[in-house]
Amino acid sequence: MSETIAGVRIPDSALAREATELVREAASPLLFDHSRRVFLFGSLRGAGQKLDFDPELLYVGAMFHDLGLTRRFRRTDRRFEIDGADEARRFLQAHGITGEPAERVWTAIALHTTVEIPLHMAPEIALVTRGVELDVLGIGYHAVSDEQRAAVVAAHPRPDFKNRILAAFTEGVRDRPDTTFGNVKADVLAHFLPGFRRGDFVEVVKGSDWAE
Repeated sequence: MSETIAGVRIPDSALAREATELVREAASPLLFDHSRRVFLFGSLRGAGQKLDFDPELLYVGAMFHDLGLTRRFRRTDRRFEIDGADEARRFLQAHGITGEPAERVWTAIALHTTVEIPLHMAPEIALVTRGVELDVLGIGYHAVSDEQRAAVVAAHPRPDFKNRILAAFTEGVRDRPDTTFGNVKADVLAHFLPGFRRGDFVEVVKGSDWAE
């Protein structure tokens, strides 16, 4: 029987159920609950923007987006986003979803830490990022209602989430620091623009509208 949280129906296909169990087994409860919230918040943002998206593809993108932080799926020679993206594509292909839809989910996961660009792409790509931004950074916090937010958190709690997710990020990439190289233009401005202050991801997480 399908589950509904904050008015969002959780996909209940065989594929979705298998995705749920795979992530439940591979990831910590922290990452599992976070991934489910990413799907729920992404869906709520999509509904608010009246976007036409495939809930099942969005679900796989959200559920697999942090698999690269887990011991089972992480490597040390590339970005963690690619680990999750590749596993999602393999998973979808094994269930007969190939071609552009599988590549759409791959792209959603691969780009979910890339600021702004995913928001100009296919809805499933944009909404994985929207869900991540809301849950981790508090971006779009007030784009969903207090009641919707409370329902999501009641189903998938986030105790001390700010500190715990930052610790999970650190653990997941500490063995591959070179893969964290980001937007190089910030380096350019740091060298040549007097007064430039580099944005700090940790400060944004800790300073968001989420209580914890």
